[in-house]
Amino acid sequence: MFTIATWNINSVRLRETLVARFLTEEAPDILCLQETKSPVENIPLEAFRALGYKHFVARGQKGYNGVAILSKLPLEDAGDRDYAGLGHARHVAARLENGVTIHNFYVPAGGDIPDREQNVKFGQKLDFLAEMRDVFHAERPARSIMVGDLNIAPREDDVWSHKQLLKIVSHTPIEVEHLGAAQDAGKWVDITRKDIPQGLLYSWWSYRARDWDAADKGRRLDHIWATPDIANAGHDSRILRPLRGWQQPSDHVPVLASFDL
Repeated sequence: MFTIATWNINSVRLRETLVARFLTEEAPDILCLQETKSPVENIPLEAFRALGYKHFVARGQKGYNGVAILSKLPLEDAGDRDYAGLGHARHVAARLENGVTIHNFYVPAGGDIPDREQNVKFGQKLDFLAEMRDVFHAERPARSIMVGDLNIAPREDDVWSHKQLLKIVSHTPIEVEHLGAAQDAGKWVDITRKDIPQGLLYSWWSYRARDWDAADKGRRLDHIWATPDIANAGHDSRILRPLRGWQQPSDHVPVLASFDL
């Protein structure tokens, strides 16, 4: 059995101590980070190695984006893909010794206006999702886990107000449709919702709220999916809301699941 966590850290160098605290307190076997905002060579690996995370694959760039996989378990680099040809470090994959492939994604946020004619970033987001759909359809993933900040809250109970967010980027019908098409193409199972089928679930709260906890205007943007051949091995999904209240937090919190594999 192993436990995997996904966390948009919003700068791994700025929040090295938070990552170290999380790894110490929760000790997942694998941690997938997004928005590391660092070239790979500048990621503070020594602190993580000292905690037992001796295996590592990543893609990075200065100041923006970036994805990394830290692991206690041996793994090998399984490549990356430049989705939508953006030249961004938004995907990396790794393969465990048991043959399970882990995909770590950071889908573009998409800007503020949900219209590709008025907002280039929104078009890039839709193109990224469309390529995910096409790749999953062509490659038919098996024995795979896909995690990351997908920047979409797909269900009505993944946001604080479905009606008020229908025209807000991350919950618009066209985004939800594109994410659903990508999910269907790979036959991916949403492990978090398999384990917690009912009720409001959030993994992100805006920095703009004066009191994020009291306002509680959250969205579930961070996901753990698995292919059908291993989905039943997934269990014990958790979202660690209290971490949003740590000092100088990310606006996202970790999402975890365990797999009997």
